[in-house]
Amino acid sequence: MTIPVYKRIVLKLSGEALAGDKGYGIDYEVLKNIAEQIKEVVKFNVEIAIVVGGGNIWRGANAGDRGMDRATADYMGMLATVINALALMDALENIGVDTRVQSAIDMQQVAEPYIRRRAIRHLEKGRVVIFAGGTGNPYFSTDTTAALRAAEIEAEVILLAKGKVDAVYDMDPLTNPEAVKFAELSYIDVINRGLGVMDSTAASLCMDNKITLVVFGLNKSGNIKKVIMGEKLGTIVRGETK
Repeated sequence: MTIPVYKRIVLKLSGEALAGDKGYGIDYEVLKNIAEQIKEVVKFNVEIAIVVGGGNIWRGANAGDRGMDRATADYMGMLATVINALALMDALENIGVDTRVQSAIDMQQVAEPYIRRRAIRHLEKGRVVIFAGGTGNPYFSTDTTAALRAAEIEAEVILLAKGKVDAVYDMDPLTNPEAVKFAELSYIDVINRGLGVMDSTAASLCMDNKITLVVFGLNKSGNIKKVIMGEKLGTIVRGETK
């Protein structure tokens, strides 16, 4: 049996990835496919924590730009991540994957509160843990949440799964066919070039805590497994390039 190169991972799913081609809301066929990919990885005893975004339902930063109070808009975005987390939990448990949702915003009826030691214990017992509600604070993205939670639970890597692109490019490949794909980058490169992989707060947090980031596409089934098995997909971001 092939041995995974990672034991504990944080999988960052954008809200857009859950929307599929619809662009808004949740595409349940896409959701089921993601759940099946996660189940495939769980079979190899990889401990999986998931941070899910909410951009398929509400994007707080954009609402703030249109005149809404930014803090209020961000709290609405955090609630959107809870909706996505519950949907993903349901899809996982429907195929027999034991799952827990922990929310940074207290809502006891639908999710556990985020408690670091409890989250680690769930992972040690083979449960998938979904972190919802962002950091619980406005002005922080779910990318920053992924970096923070990865540091807290001592994950070896963040898998940044994209719905529309399959790696990091020097420009938007969706609008620029001549965009050049990067195989490997440093966090300093990401910050200095403004590549848009993740916001600078998240990138700095990953860099300071020496957390490896793998940016790859969810466009093909089995990609999550390929990454945790060490296959070179997408772009690897490290503290320093080799």
